Amino acid sequence: MTSMPQTDSTTTPTSSAAPPSSRAWTVVLTACAGQFLVVLDVSVVNVALPSMRSDLGLSAAGLQWVISAYAIAFAGFMLLGGRAADLYGRKAMFLLGLGLFTAASVAGGLAQEGWQLVAGRAAQGLGAALLSPATLTLVTGAVPAGSARTRAIATWTAVGAAGGAAGGFVGGLLVDLLSWRWVLLVNVPVGVVVLAGAVLWLRESRTGTGRRLDLPGAVLVTAGLATLAYGIVQTEAAGWTDPATLLTLLGGLGLLAVFVTVEARTAAPLMPLKLFRTRAVSAANVGILLCGSSSFGMWFFMTTYAQSVLGHTPLQAGLALVPSSLSVVLGSKLAPRLIPAVGARNLAVIGALVGAAGFAWQSTMTADGSFLTTILGPGILMMGGIGLATTPLAALATSSAAPGDAGLVSGLVNTSRTMGGALGIAALTTLATAVTGPTATPAGLTAGYAAAFRVSTAVLVGAALLMLVWLPKGTGKVPSARDRRV
Repeated sequence: MTSMPQTDSTTTPTSSAAPPSSRAWTVVLTACAGQFLVVLDVSVVNVALPSMRSDLGLSAAGLQWVISAYAIAFAGFMLLGGRAADLYGRKAMFLLGLGLFTAASVAGGLAQEGWQLVAGRAAQGLGAALLSPATLTLVTGAVPAGSARTRAIATWTAVGAAGGAAGGFVGGLLVDLLSWRWVLLVNVPVGVVVLAGAVLWLRESRTGTGRRLDLPGAVLVTAGLATLAYGIVQTEAAGWTDPATLLTLLGGLGLLAVFVTVEARTAAPLMPLKLFRTRAVSAANVGILLCGSSSFGMWFFMTTYAQSVLGHTPLQAGLALVPSSLSVVLGSKLAPRLIPAVGARNLAVIGALVGAAGFAWQSTMTADGSFLTTILGPGILMMGGIGLATTPLAALATSSAAPGDAGLVSGLVNTSRTMGGALGIAALTTLATAVTGPTATPAGLTAGYAAAFRVSTAVLVGAALLMLVWLPKGTGKVPSARDRRV
């Protein structure tokens, strides 16, 4: 494995045998705090949408844009943010991204018109796209290669997963006790504290000295990903067969195809295509995309099921999903202990199959189901399995990156997870709506959700088979250079 750069660019690389210092773990916790904030904001506003609509007079389309504006900017600018971290400094991009995210949270929380809220959410997404790739690069750069780095990546994975899982609970609590504005304003004091910690504890590092940003590539990939993300989120309202939706999706894919062509001919590309000749990078990112497509949908459907079918309040629905949130954290933290025994590839496969078992169990849900059998048991299996799978996948992807591409690969990991989640929610929502039919009775809604969970089961089983064949073999050791190549 190619050692990641240290967070202090003036120091020599730390030996893989040296234990990480307390300062290194301070860097890890600071980076993870930033990651928690940006992932939390993917889902935290969901339970606040009814209050936003009544207070600001938003239309149904306006409510959709409160969610979509964040997702589109987040996914669209992620690769650009990762490369910018390599060229201009990981600490600099962390501070810039978190500062923009915090300022945008103020603007959104104080919005008096619907367009102001949507603009604030888009600015949050841009800040998140600059911040998120830097968090993973800071984590891998702060801790020497080996088991300690795997534990650090597990912490990053667990914190990110917990952020997505905690959205419903945190949002419900803030809306019930305060107002919808606090689902955005709560980022401000936390963001200020993390910014202060970053200024004090992070050290600057960059590996792209002397290189210039590939501007044509940056424009093409950002426009392509943003257009594709826009098309995906539009399918929830317009459907997959709507001409405007199809044109948008094809336009996004076309821009990405042009991007690949340009990158193949550019001397200093934004995305060196040789990265995808590395088995660990390409296979792990596909695995992360497939796992994300299932897990993001799980939180959406379970929150909706708890409120619309079982009659829970937003806060009760969030509390019901707390065990699932804890299980993904436990799975992520348990993974580094299991990798030496079973191997990173095998653990990723096992995790996907455990998650698939949970999704299969969840697909047996009924309209009068109990908490133990329709939320607790399957939720623990689903999220525990995702935690077990995602940590080794992230470790395999980042371990194969050259120092100069560390931020870019981190951005790629985050892009795969985000785009997978957006695609999964859009496709599964369309399926669930079609099965439910025009009358949204509790029984009809449950049938639609169950169909979505059955499809997610098949996706995870397919992901497990793909990872078994494609990921490099190993018993927990770093993949050899021969194993890394496709």
